Amino acid sequence: MAIDPICKMTVDEKTAKHKSNYKGKTYYFCAPGCKIAFDEDPEKYLK
Repeated sequence: MAIDPICKMTVDEKTAKHKSNYKGKTYYFCAPGCKIAFDEDPEKYLK
């Protein structure tokens, strides 16, 4: 299970519909809103 970097919910990588690649790593999101927020400013959420 992955952790959504925005809301910290657990996300199953195998069934996740929302994901982004950033600096060679794949991040998984529970909802499109979390993906959009991450894509706009990934460094903000990876600190």
